Amino acid sequence: MADRKTVPSLKKTPLTAAHQALGARLVEFGGWLMPVQYTGILQEHRAVREAAGVFDISHMGEFIISGPSAEAWLNAMLCNDIRAISPGHGQYTLLTNEAGGVLDDWYIYRLEDQTYLAVVNATETGKDFNWLQKKVASNVTLKNVSEEYAALALQGPQSEAILYKTFDKEIRRIRRNQIMTTLYQGQPVWVARTGYTGEDGYELFFPAELAEGLWQRLLTVGAVPAGLGARDTLRLEACYPLYGHELSETISPLEAGLGHFVSFDKPERFTGKDSLRRQKDAGLPRRLVAFEMTGLTAPPRARYAVLVDGQRVGEVTSGGVSPTLKKNLGLALIDHSQAKVGGRIDIEIRDQRRPALIVPKPFYHNIRK
Repeated sequence: MADRKTVPSLKKTPLTAAHQALGARLVEFGGWLMPVQYTGILQEHRAVREAAGVFDISHMGEFIISGPSAEAWLNAMLCNDIRAISPGHGQYTLLTNEAGGVLDDWYIYRLEDQTYLAVVNATETGKDFNWLQKKVASNVTLKNVSEEYAALALQGPQSEAILYKTFDKEIRRIRRNQIMTTLYQGQPVWVARTGYTGEDGYELFFPAELAEGLWQRLLTVGAVPAGLGARDTLRLEACYPLYGHELSETISPLEAGLGHFVSFDKPERFTGKDSLRRQKDAGLPRRLVAFEMTGLTAPPRARYAVLVDGQRVGEVTSGGVSPTLKKNLGLALIDHSQAKVGGRIDIEIRDQRRPALIVPKPFYHNIRK
């Protein structure tokens, strides 16, 4: 359990009592009291890969952006092109600073023609909202509704069947990156076919008062509760970036391998566009690579040095043991000249150089359209 002295200062989701009742180990995460595991990270990871796990993601922030100028304004704020998504669809995108560094990465859904739902990182919610509020255009309404909503992520090959036991069968129409509204106990729930695990699955956004009832329903019909520990091992296998590791204000989307989410062709000049264009034209100084350890060793961890011929060429951004592949692996940001698939590098682990091989991304992928 978390240190009793720290608990009162931490934010709690509407499901904190439910997590405690299940015997979850609760820890501080970005100012929130969150479950890191219930029965164990390996068991929860396996449940998502083989069946279905449900995560409390109520710590994530939610903004509603609406109005006649919402599309044009969002296109001036974000890297991706909002024009590409029609009502009922979503896209991954990034909020960048003038230097091209990442302030945050989002998932944004177009609910209606002039209304959008943005899901933002928990630790960056306040920063994002304040930054946007200073730049909001006329004919645009920006609302931070994070305290009014809770959210769950239902992930895994059985998630579809579990969802059918919980909501109206009309949700069968949802495809990857789509969102629709359904009802639970007479109240609206947004159901999106998106996720952060490398598996097919859904994310649900709903009024906070529904949280405990919906959580219990999903557990009753077969979902396994899963915590932040499994969420991290799952996203690492899928090579999904974690803000503060693979993304930061000093790491650009291009360096992180997310250039396909940066639209240089849209008419709006988004913040950081010129810097990113210069970086692209000049050639990237660094690139994010995936690697696997090739010998028996302790797992790599964030901030470990990456070496080539004894010279430091970058550092590990995320690393650990893959429960699915049973390998030690990680992601690293290294000099572009060394970032070739098949290249051999060393990871400095406990003052020892340990060999590793750069491999294609992702390590694991099991999402159907």
